[in-house]
Formats: sequence, structure tokens, C-alpha cells
Amino acid sequence: MRIDIIAVFPEMFEGPFTESIIKRAINKGIVEIGLHNLRDYSTDKHHKVDDYSFAAGAGMVMMIEPVDNCITHLKSQRDYDEVIYMSPDGEMLDQPLCNQLSMKESIIILCGHYKGIDERIREHLITKEISIGNYVLSGGELGAAVLVDSMVRLIPGALGDETSALSDSFQDGLVSPPVYTRPRSYKGWDVPEILLSGNDKLISEWRMEQAIERTKTRRPEMYENFKKS
Repeated sequence: MRIDIIAVFPEMFEGPFTESIIKRAINKGIVEIGLHNLRDYSTDKHHKVDDYSFAAGAGMVMMIEPVDNCITHLKSQRDYDEVIYMSPDGEMLDQPLCNQLSMKESIIILCGHYKGIDERIREHLITKEISIGNYVLSGGELGAAVLVDSMVRLIPGALGDETSALSDSFQDGLVSPPVYTRPRSYKGWDVPEILLSGNDKLISEWRMEQAIERTKTRRPEMYENFKKS
């Protein structure tokens, strides 16, 4: 999988992409990630990428020209399945969307900044808009890091145990059941006996019951959808 990220502050990805699962996936050649500084595609002598909005609106707006220049350059090198804009009002990121995107071969992610981007970018250059929640960040870099992590971990070979992602929260429309590890008793807090029984059938049933109950309590909207499925 190839992921190209366009950002005003690409240095923000140095931490998330040089540790843990994403680092291992890059080292294995499972994913390639290209970081592109939007300022490198500005024709302004000061590498300016933002300007005042028309009609004197508050805040600066990312200009269309450097974004178009960068996307055009990237598309001259390969075809892309999606050009994604990280936006507070985009489609909400969830597990089914992560699953879908993880099967793409090449993606561009544009990180917004300032008051937003020139609307013509959204109209003519973007194919999908994604939000990671109903709140506003200072820029799209953090959201893009979340999106990349959620996709890459699903690519075969990225995780040490390839079946692990299949039991993650939300994969079956439920949150995950509680999990425990050693010691079996700590300060009088005991691991449920069922998990020590060795009876796989009963353990599986217990986990499903716990997942359903936890979803009902913590994610009632998911529980309603689960009941309908």
C-alpha cells in the first residue's frame, strides 16, 4: 500500500510513523508512506500556502494552487484510489471504513489547516472527506496519523498475529469483551473462573455475552444496530 500525505507540518508524523506497528510495516515493505511539505509546491517566494478569505471572513484559508500543484505532481507518478481530505464535517471514521480503505493500493491524504481549504479543492480534487470525531483540531496531521494507523494495522503482515485485528472492537458491530492476564489474583481482585476453565465453548459464549452487555451499556447506538443485524 502506498500512502502520500500532504501537510503544512509534515514533521508531526515523525513520532507516530517511527514506532510500533507502522514502523514495522514500513520496514517489511508492507506500506510506503510519503510525506510532502505543501510549502514546497507554493509559487510564492516566501512559500506561502494560505491567504485571507473573500468577503472578509475570519481566519486564513489554504490556497488552491499549491494543493493542486502537489496533487498533480503525485498523480503524474502513479494512479490513486482515493484523495482524502481530513475534515471535521467529513464522513465519520469507523471500523467498516477502515476495513474498506485498508484494501486500497494507493491513497493521498490532505491535511487541512487554518480556517480550512479553498472550497474548489473539495469540489474538484478530493474524492473522500473523513472526520475522526465531532471536534476541531489545530490541523489535519493528527487526524491523518489516526487514519493511517487504523488502516495499516489491518494489512496482512502488519500485526504479529494476523488474527488479532479480527477480534478488535467494532469488527463484529460490538465493543470488545474484558480481557485479563497474570496474576490470576491481585489484591483480592480475581480473574473470572470461566476464563480458567479451559472450556473453549463456554469461554466463547461468555465473551460474546460480555461484549453484548458492554456495547449495550457503553455504545447504545451500536447495540441497537447490532440487534437489527
